[in-house]
Amino acid sequence: MSENLRGKRILVVGGARGIGAEIVRRTGQAGADVVVAARSGLEVKIDVADETTIAWAAESLDAFDHVISTASAHHDVPVPDLEHGKVQAAFSAKVIGPLLLAKHFAPRMPADGSFLFFSGIVGWQPKPGTVVKGTANAALAALVTHLAVELAPLRVNAIAPGLTDSGTWNRLPDERRRALYDSAAAASLAGRVGTLEDVTDAALWLLGAGWVTGETVHVDGGARHR
Repeated sequence: MSENLRGKRILVVGGARGIGAEIVRRTGQAGADVVVAARSGLEVKIDVADETTIAWAAESLDAFDHVISTASAHHDVPVPDLEHGKVQAAFSAKVIGPLLLAKHFAPRMPADGSFLFFSGIVGWQPKPGTVVKGTANAALAALVTHLAVELAPLRVNAIAPGLTDSGTWNRLPDERRRALYDSAAAASLAGRVGTLEDVTDAALWLLGAGWVTGETVHVDGGARHR
């Protein structure tokens, strides 16, 4: 499907690192004109928790064929330790932010354009300490379906990765990181952790899959079936 991206304009919110940065690289290789947006203003400043930055970007930049957001804000604590502001931030990244991106960018997009958002396996694997992240990710999957109906014929989809070697876990000591990966591999039907290539292959396919909309594609090696 990558040939469908040649000459397309793509905005990647959260494209400065990890999965977002790899999507920027791969879509650029496919011939797309890619603009990177981040809270730091690497190329364009967009903070999904600040509607003014979204509105400014939509009004200031030329129209995009595809808008992608990998934004997240984790608040992984037990329920008694929840902080209201951090709960709001998590839902701003996964639910309110995508809504506002759709509000400001959809009117400027072509009929065959699309939005692609990122959920995560935790939305389908409840466990202690991840109630905020899990609920926000599951809510995003519902949002995608509703937006697909509201914005049709624009397409709206999401990817829900399992544990992926994306650089996120590099902050852990080597021994802890290996143990995490070994545990995740054992819990996966595919017997391994995900790679950046696994996730970006799915992203490029969804950008070009003109008859797929309202869907959350699980890229988790079958781990949610364990």
